[in-house]
Amino acid sequence: MNGRSYHSLNAFIGTAALSVVTFVAFVVVWEVIVRAFDVPNIILPAPSAVAAAFWSSLRSGELVWHTLVTLFEILAGFVLGAAIGLVTGFVIALFPLAERILYPYIVAFQTIPKVAIAPIIVIWFGFGPSSKVVITATIAFFPLIASTVTGLRAAPQEQVEMLITYTASRWQVFRMVRLPQALPYIFVGLDVAIVLSVIGAIVGEFVGAKSGLGYLILQKNFNFDLAGTFAVLIVLSAIGVGLHAITSWVQRRVVFWVDLAGKHVTVA
Repeated sequence: MNGRSYHSLNAFIGTAALSVVTFVAFVVVWEVIVRAFDVPNIILPAPSAVAAAFWSSLRSGELVWHTLVTLFEILAGFVLGAAIGLVTGFVIALFPLAERILYPYIVAFQTIPKVAIAPIIVIWFGFGPSSKVVITATIAFFPLIASTVTGLRAAPQEQVEMLITYTASRWQVFRMVRLPQALPYIFVGLDVAIVLSVIGAIVGEFVGAKSGLGYLILQKNFNFDLAGTFAVLIVLSAIGVGLHAITSWVQRRVVFWVDLAGKHVTVA
């Protein structure tokens, strides 16, 4: 292990330890405040009550089933929205006429609150996972369009002109200059889209669903089970953090020549 790797490992361990200590301190303070002021569970449950509700729901299999349903909706909607966003972004960036025709309608659609059109999508696609996938895709696709267009247009013009001078085709310019330049931007869009996909799936389940974590939250709120609601929210947060971490890991492997700060890394 070289000096740079050793320093990076130490920095990662230190940051992780500090994050864990902060979390533990927050939970302890929360528990102490709830017990000291005798706050009712219906207003603010203690972390111990949330942990008990989480374990009970986990043992019954209820939490696992609803988590798998929501996770499928998140991933399917993300893949669909990302694919549409990438293709649309490529078309808009490479063909100016397409931008003049399509982009105003895309922006107009994006400004519509998805909560407002979610009931319509549920009516069209039913109460099953299909409607949640479509709702998630409508939220996830725009970050990919914006980041793809920005990335493809960020290619250094002198490099593009040099390739054209050497009779490179449009595909060669795209493959050798535009796409490598756009990849960091695209991964930023993917990172934003995967987090928004969690919100999209829950919005769809709030509007109408027979299963999923959003459905479970509504059910527990109806029963005034606030500890159970907090347990579900923690699962949702864990899903969002996990998907963000996976996206960041893939980014570091694919866009290996750019570090997280956007600076070029020297490859030995």
